[in-house]
Amino acid sequence: MSTPYAVVIPTLARDTLADCLAALAAATGPRPADIVLVDDRPDPDPDRLEHPLSVLGDLRARTLVLTSGGRGPAAARNTGWRAVVQPWVAFLDDDVQVGPHWCEQLSQDLAEATPDTGGVQGVIAVPLPGERRPTDWERSTAALAQARWITADMAYRTEALKEVGGFDERFPRAFREDADLALRMLDAGWRIRQGRRTTRHPVRDADRWVSLRAQRGNADDALMRRLHGPDWWHRALAPRGRLRGHLATTAAGLTAVGCALAGRRGAAAGAAAAWAAGTAEFAWTRIAPGPRTRHEVTTMLATSALIPPAATWHWLRGLWRHRGAAPWREVAS
Repeated sequence: MSTPYAVVIPTLARDTLADCLAALAAATGPRPADIVLVDDRPDPDPDRLEHPLSVLGDLRARTLVLTSGGRGPAAARNTGWRAVVQPWVAFLDDDVQVGPHWCEQLSQDLAEATPDTGGVQGVIAVPLPGERRPTDWERSTAALAQARWITADMAYRTEALKEVGGFDERFPRAFREDADLALRMLDAGWRIRQGRRTTRHPVRDADRWVSLRAQRGNADDALMRRLHGPDWWHRALAPRGRLRGHLATTAAGLTAVGCALAGRRGAAAGAAAAWAAGTAEFAWTRIAPGPRTRHEVTTMLATSALIPPAATWHWLRGLWRHRGAAPWREVAS
């Protein structure tokens, strides 16, 4: 007999939701006992969900729609899994499309889970254009295929979620909240393994400033450091990123401005040269592997100058805001 499971999908009622639900409805294998759709818009409009829900077919009768008040995906997922009674909860994002045999493969993943297995991760595939080199944004999205514990497709044992208190709702974005939960699961003695089911994660449309907005995630990294220590990168097998370089580039730029205002031209010129070198290296690292179209190059030049100070600001803001952050279980209780 298959293991009963529920599916929880946080959503902002994006256009991708209909494709997500249609793929789930079409997947072969044991059907989910429950589907919980958590509308995380601050001011939900039920009419926006009518079309996506219609593609579920007979699964619509098993679907529950809840709201979470626009508090972010971590809080939305908590709202969802706390409403189900099944022993397993499979989390999906609203911009993914499960594979044609996903239900069957998920059931196999869950059946093979040992009693100490708290989570089973799906395999994420990110389709990239074949006729040209991917853009910086496309490469960033493609990195999700290698991410550990990504909740774009992640199944957790409900008992394990209860034990650790679920997702830490102080993570307001879809960033690091999955790694934080996984590390707390591991600390509690649960195992997390890789499953065989597959899910497609298309690259969504984005404007040229998406990489600049992504720097808000540095505040979440500061929270991870506070909760899990400075070596959390190694424990989570996460890429270290370029924060150190951004801090150095920003410091050089501020030094150049300060020295210029103080009339120290030589020192200002040296610091400005260091800032220019750091910015140029960062820009070329992003430009070189891409399509090098005019739009892509100008976008990389502009954002490469703005990202270091933005990353520095959000990192320092996060360090200050989370300087006294307690473990989530203590906060949740």
